[in-house]
Amino acid sequence: METMDIPAGRPATEEQARAIQDELRTRTILGEPGPPPGTGHVTGVDVAYDDERDVVAAAAVVLDAATLEVVAERTAVGRISFPYVPGLLAFREIPTVLAALDALPCPPGLVVCDGYGLAHPRRFGLASHLGVLTGLPTIGVAKNPFTFSYDDPGPRRGAWTPLLAGDEEVGRALRTRAAVKPVFVSVGHRVSLDNACAHTLALTPAYRLPETTRRADALCRRALREATTRQGG
Repeated sequence: METMDIPAGRPATEEQARAIQDELRTRTILGEPGPPPGTGHVTGVDVAYDDERDVVAAAAVVLDAATLEVVAERTAVGRISFPYVPGLLAFREIPTVLAALDALPCPPGLVVCDGYGLAHPRRFGLASHLGVLTGLPTIGVAKNPFTFSYDDPGPRRGAWTPLLAGDEEVGRALRTRAAVKPVFVSVGHRVSLDNACAHTLALTPAYRLPETTRRADALCRRALREATTRQGG
């Protein structure tokens, strides 16, 4: 487990954070298809917080994209480096997520975030932010549609409808299990929306949420429990 302090150069205010978002957003690459689904590595990242103790834990779990077996996993624990502000959550999560990714012993391949990429009020969610900083292909697979509208997809697995900001498609509502609430897929960096949805379906053979997210969620929660238990002791 990696342990880290708040990094130097972090934004001190909401205005500074928004300015950083605006600058980094210009570097987002949306014109590449990304790696083919079911090939190479695919990595899930997720975070868990204890605001009372000022602790955040991140996990990165690498799966073999063909078999969905775990290849490697790492965690990192740090101090919360930015207050909770809707639309700026990446600044709370990025430093610790980067530490977990940096600790991996193998290339992560495609990175799947439990959250948003283009489907974000400023079109630059965690998946986009992480992709631009690392250069890795990234997608966001979220549990809810945030502030965006969509029509309910058909009941069969694989059905989808556009996730809309007015007339702009910022992602898709994708049915990963028949007759179960869809997930909300958006591109982050260097992946097409069609490919992002194909990856999501490849990662959901049995459950609504991708195996990457399920594994990373369980691991970061365990890392947080261990960290706060040590802190409390």
